[in-house]
Amino acid sequence: MHSWTDTLRFAFQPVVNLTTGGVAALEILARPETGDILAEARRDPELDGRLAVSAVRAAARRETLLPLHVNVFAGTLADLGGLTPLHTAVRAAGRLPWEVTIDVGPPYTHVPQQALLEAVGALRGQGFRIGADGVGDGDVPLRLLTDLAPDLVKLDASLLARPAAVRAMRTLCDQLGALLSVEGVETELQCAAAVSAGAQLAQGNLFAPPARLPAADVYVPPRSPGASAPSRSGPSVRQFVRPAALLAATASAGRVRALLTGSPEVSGVLLVDAHGVPVRSVHRSRFLLSMSGRYGHALYADRPAAKLGDPPRTVGIDATAWEVLDVVAVGERDRTSDDVAVVDRYGRCVGVVRLADLVRALAESRVEEAAGLNPLTRLPGSDAITGEVDRRIADGRTFALSWLDVDHFKQVNDGAGFAAGDELIRSVGRALQHAASGSTHVGHIGGDDFLVLADPDGLDPVAASVLDAPWSAGGRAVSLSLATVLCTPGSVTDHRQAAAWLAPLKKAAKSIGGASWVLGRAGLPGHEVRRGAQASAAPVGCGVAEPGPG
Repeated sequence: MHSWTDTLRFAFQPVVNLTTGGVAALEILARPETGDILAEARRDPELDGRLAVSAVRAAARRETLLPLHVNVFAGTLADLGGLTPLHTAVRAAGRLPWEVTIDVGPPYTHVPQQALLEAVGALRGQGFRIGADGVGDGDVPLRLLTDLAPDLVKLDASLLARPAAVRAMRTLCDQLGALLSVEGVETELQCAAAVSAGAQLAQGNLFAPPARLPAADVYVPPRSPGASAPSRSGPSVRQFVRPAALLAATASAGRVRALLTGSPEVSGVLLVDAHGVPVRSVHRSRFLLSMSGRYGHALYADRPAAKLGDPPRTVGIDATAWEVLDVVAVGERDRTSDDVAVVDRYGRCVGVVRLADLVRALAESRVEEAAGLNPLTRLPGSDAITGEVDRRIADGRTFALSWLDVDHFKQVNDGAGFAAGDELIRSVGRALQHAASGSTHVGHIGGDDFLVLADPDGLDPVAASVLDAPWSAGGRAVSLSLATVLCTPGSVTDHRQAAAWLAPLKKAAKSIGGASWVLGRAGLPGHEVRRGAQASAAPVGCGVAEPGPG
């Protein structure tokens, strides 16, 4: 009698890091030659568990050092209460549980949620990482997704047609401490959309199709200028994590040498304790130099590799690229090329980052920032502000968007000269920067127009800094007008709608003589005059026309 294993083969598909362009992991996919064993596994938890074990053994036969993704149905975990045989198989293959992500897939309907959460908790206790698979095209409840608190969320590529949903999921992932991946990417346009929406990982036939042998190379489309806009605090280290070459802290120097000589792409090895915590770092060049010296192999081959290693440099998974550079800058100069270990909240290694990746990304971010600065005030342009507006909308935050300009600025230039006009603009910009604090962002969108994005309680200091100060150009008194739209969660869908509500408020502010400030609320007609000849603390309702669509 033939066993189901006789007609079952496994294929490997790379999970690609969209920032570094490298392979972050391999997903192991069951490929039956006859029948539909996956449909059977959906109905039979024991069979599904055996499939997961077989997948790990198949990866071990291919001798891949990359982290692995293994698929398991949600119902399997709830029914079995865990996967003890999988843990045993991983250890037998010489791998560590935290190198394996269990992709929990749909269907979730009729799966006992408490039993599923308990099973996931047991897997985490063994060291496994958890991925939520099929999100966006499956039936995973949002509440369950947050309760699972996965390390990775996999979105179906069909969701890329709804970028707002992908950005919202990225926001949720950031709050859960998870990475966002898109699977099923087939075209360069989809890849660009995934990058633009904030996905950090992706997989699909565009990069490499599933294959019997793990792919040595993948195709990653070049990133277009401005495709990523890292924050001023620096991009997250999560964007740069590469797979780590891990061995037990007791590994011999001969074992490390065999790994390095057989894997030329590995720049170093981390020696970890029984819990996956890095204890020593072995740098490729320094180690091989020691081993290749006279009597080196004879002296060291059977000794612990830890004697040829250094204390590991580590950062938390929530660190920024700048924080990694701070770690690299401390210590011996000859260790600047060492990989930095990235650890989770338990101190376990989840990968490494390379200095070259960080320097390249930070240099690109500085070039992009410089290109977006207004040459007169050195303030960011409208793109930086509108991007932050969209992020706050996705986060469900209340915010105030303000538009400030100089009254009758053309007459200022004509009467006092453009040099005096330029100095006035620079002075206004400096005043705004000085008043901005915390989460307040100031932008110069050209001419005499400025944008200010603030929390509602940060409005008054900014308004006072520019409206209460005496302004002049070439000896001529000058006044400023400020218009603000207050946006609460759900009142606008993107920065374009916020700008549409702001435009008539600016017109209303300009109609008031002298320094003026008008405030309105998105979704509601009317406005409140806070400064100017008609200033009043009356509630909203002064007849501003409601903007049309767009």
